Parts: sequence; C-alpha cells; structure tokens
Amino acid sequence: MEFITTREGLRQHYRQPGDGPLRKELRLLDHHARSFIGRSPFVLIGSSDNAGNADVTPKGDRPGFVAVLDDHTLAIPDRPGNNRLDTWENVVANPAVGLLFFIPGMNETLRVNGEARITADETLRDRLAVDGKLPITVLIVSVKACYMHCAKAFMRSELWKPESWPERDTMPTLGEILRDQLALSESAATVDKSLDEAYRKTLW
Repeated sequence: MEFITTREGLRQHYRQPGDGPLRKELRLLDHHARSFIGRSPFVLIGSSDNAGNADVTPKGDRPGFVAVLDDHTLAIPDRPGNNRLDTWENVVANPAVGLLFFIPGMNETLRVNGEARITADETLRDRLAVDGKLPITVLIVSVKACYMHCAKAFMRSELWKPESWPERDTMPTLGEILRDQLALSESAATVDKSLDEAYRKTLW
C-alpha cells in the first residue's frame, strides 16, 4: 500500500474547491453562527498536544450551553466527568482547537476553529451554572474561522432517521463492555447500575 505524503500529491486526486466553499469561511461569529450555537445542545472539541497526539471530546448540555461572549469569543463550561482531562491538558500545551456544533435533526453543522484557554473565573462559572451547580472550569475559545458545513455526511449516514438506527438491545451495554475490557469481577448489571447512579448524582 502506498501513502500520499505531500499536499501536491493529495491535490492530484481532488478538484480545486469552488469559490463558495472558500468564501463561506468567516473570521467572526455572525448572527447565523450565534443563532446556531444558541440552539445547539452538543459540540465536539478536537485538540492535540505538542507531540501530535490527538483527541476529540464531546460536550453536551441544554441548548445554548456554549455562551457567545462576543463576536470572536466562546465559553464552554466543563461539567463533572471522568477527570482524564485529555482535551484540557492538550489545550494547556497547544491551544489550537476545532469545534463541531450539532442541532438534532439538522443535517448541516457549524465548524469553528480557534485557540483555547482555560479559566476558573468565578463570575463566568457562576454565569454558566445549572441549577446552582457551577462548572469546574470554562474553556475560552478565540475564534479564528467559522463556517457552515454541508449536509452530505448526515444524508449518507441517515444519522437522524430512527428507522436506520440499530436495535439497542442487539448491542452490549457499557457495563458489559467495561466488564470484559477491564476483567471486572462484578456482573455487567452491577456495573450498569453503578453507572446509572453516578449519572444521576453527577450530571452537573
């Protein structure tokens, strides 16, 4: 198997992008981007450390949980999780991030690229609290590029069509997966029960 190792070699396999895909990239958050983010309950954050080790982490909450501070700045609250901090530690080493915002049922997505920093500012954490529970920290993203992404991936995958979804009971539960991967002595049902209890107690 041969691999493509240069930009020129890669471009030989693709047409040049048209004017539209190039011109649609904005350097700020316009009213359409603000509206999209305000309706989005879910975002993926891509990052990498200085050695090039990459990570993508999901962040989800009530629609509009990512705050638009101004035309160039976003604030993403960090709720309780597994404390691995893969993405957050990446950001400390390398601030470059890529964001992908979703709205359920909508095939188009919003892409935002920029540089991120982490803050534990009390005033901002209080602003982003849910039911009186403050996020642990907040990711501040300075926007460098912002643009809408077309629907083809979602159309091909039929992601939002329930009739295309696999039956959930044909797949293992997380408890079953963890029992096997970690060689746990507990039953899968016990692990699943513990996970459910943790979700209820530490969602925010």
